[in-house]
Amino acid sequence: MKKTLLLLSVIAVFTNCSSIKKTQEAINYGNYDKAIEIAVKHLRNNKTKKGNQTYVIMLEEAFEKAAAKNLEKIAFLNKEGNLANLELLFNNYHALNNRQELIKPLLPLQIIKKRRNAIFQFNDYTNDILSTKEKLSEYLYSNAKQLLNNSIKKNDFRGIFNDLKYLNDINPAYKDTHALLDEAHYKGTDFVFVSMQNKTNMVIPMRLEEDLLNFDTYNLDDFWTVYHSNKQQQKKYDFELELNFREINISPEQVREKVIVQEKQVKDGWEYLMDENGNEVKDSLGNTIKVDKFKTIKSSIKKITQFKSVQIVGQVKYFDLKTNQLIEVFPIASEFIFEHHYATYSGNRNAINKENLGFLNFKYVPFPSNEQMIYDSGEDLKKKIKAILTRNRFR
Repeated sequence: MKKTLLLLSVIAVFTNCSSIKKTQEAINYGNYDKAIEIAVKHLRNNKTKKGNQTYVIMLEEAFEKAAAKNLEKIAFLNKEGNLANLELLFNNYHALNNRQELIKPLLPLQIIKKRRNAIFQFNDYTNDILSTKEKLSEYLYSNAKQLLNNSIKKNDFRGIFNDLKYLNDINPAYKDTHALLDEAHYKGTDFVFVSMQNKTNMVIPMRLEEDLLNFDTYNLDDFWTVYHSNKQQQKKYDFELELNFREINISPEQVREKVIVQEKQVKDGWEYLMDENGNEVKDSLGNTIKVDKFKTIKSSIKKITQFKSVQIVGQVKYFDLKTNQLIEVFPIASEFIFEHHYATYSGNRNAINKENLGFLNFKYVPFPSNEQMIYDSGEDLKKKIKAILTRNRFR
């Protein structure tokens, strides 16, 4: 027990030393908030613990340097007067305020050796935050509104959307931000028309076509891409996705037979043990020794396999409808196999092993139609198409 306590104490000391070293390194490299985070974490558990005095001293130093860094940056940004720096100015005021709020619950923090409490110069930044937030909100709003009317590229509208989303985060319901968000999202969205071309000499079942073109079932979850299989009037499409099927190969219906003969030795009563001279063999008590008799049983199993397969070969094509150019072509192939096993037998059933016994429970079943085979390949086709779309975005 003493050894365990000693080991735990050594581990605790080592961990604390390592943490102190990380805190000091963070200060030395100018990562003041990281140092503050580590110190606060330790002081929350026991701020009066003697071993935590080092954290109090480092927290005081890190806070002073971090605040000075923010205030210097704020002074520079105010002097520069560039509206594009308002977000940075806003973030610096928030950093000053958040840091104070992090430390406040721990106060007072005593530095025992110096017989004083740690000094933290707190200020009220409420007015600065509110004032900067208002200026930043107006700047983001005006800039987004102007760009919405002048931009032509999809990626520009996506950037505008992100700016408006940030505006809505810091200042919810500011003017008509929600309406502008909807506009930026719409203008930044790629609309894709999905079509299917059957270049085979076989009919693709209507329900399979509908299933393949129903992109709601693909779970692509792309915020900036919308797929339509039915063209909407007055909708300007950016891309076309064409599912082009070139071959459908269906094998003949095959019935394969295989005959298996199985034998087994089974017990068939008993008999007296005889020596080589034909005399009965007795045990030490004078009793005649009995031994088991065995016989061979045999069974002939006819194992029957029904087999039919379909292979669909095609391409997924990407078209840019603005330039009317083919962008990419991806090959796609899918195979679906129908295979059914059953068996009959003659002879002694007890000679059949467990594996083949299972086949005796099944009988012949009708082969699926060609249409059903093609339809059954649909799930695999959807997985292949989804994999292509996931790996290869339009933009």
